[in-house]
Amino acid sequence: MTESWMGIVAGSVVLAIAVTVIIGHYRREHMRAQLLRRMDFRQCWDVMRRRR
Repeated sequence: MTESWMGIVAGSVVLAIAVTVIIGHYRREHMRAQLLRRMDFRQCWDVMRRRR
């Protein structure tokens, strides 16, 4: 009985870590998408053209 509880606890810990990693990945991707949406490509193009 104790061994089965140890397996359940270990599995729960692994699942909690996996969920934390997945949430972190989702948040990073969401922030990246927001930053790309906010970026004004015309302004970036003008800045790149002036460097020459």
